Amino acid sequence: MKKFAIAAGLTLAMGASIAQAHEVNAGYVTTSDDTIWRTSYGECWHTGFWTESDAVVGCDGKVAAAEAEPAAPAEPMYAMVEETKKFALYFDFDSTKVGDVSNIVNYIGTLSSLKEVDLVGHADPIGSEDYNRDLSKRRAEAVGKTLADAGVDASKMSISYLGESAPIANCTGRGAELIACLRPDRRVDVEIIGTKRVQQ
Repeated sequence: MKKFAIAAGLTLAMGASIAQAHEVNAGYVTTSDDTIWRTSYGECWHTGFWTESDAVVGCDGKVAAAEAEPAAPAEPMYAMVEETKKFALYFDFDSTKVGDVSNIVNYIGTLSSLKEVDLVGHADPIGSEDYNRDLSKRRAEAVGKTLADAGVDASKMSISYLGESAPIANCTGRGAELIACLRPDRRVDVEIIGTKRVQQ
């Protein structure tokens, strides 16, 4: 029995001279390259100062913490906002021929919903008042038909006309010069009301 105790003591003494505890794996007996010694059962060899707080991954049942999955990017927030936009279409003298309406149609296409399209016809003051009122009406109707042909919902359109009663041009002169100057009065005002999906 004494011989066994002496042999065990020598073994421990030799182990202590070969292997020692390192700060990297504090609480465990390690080799000079910080490898933790293990028993024949594969268990990590503790020093006399080991506590549960010293446990390292691979020893004493401790496993590596699962890497947290990157957080999914936050979904953008949207709101429905009512929007009003105005356009103007201009006409040649005594004409109801409608020009390019693609900018109006394209804008309507960006809306989430279309509430209304208000068309107001105008004419310059050259000619009689009655004639100009009728001309402004025909201009507004022509724009409405052109927009409907381009796919705009005709049921959302309203048509009105003011003839020469709402001028915006301030002109002098005569003949071709006057006609050219009065172009802003030969128009159809287009007001569009709808809702847009806007990112917040």
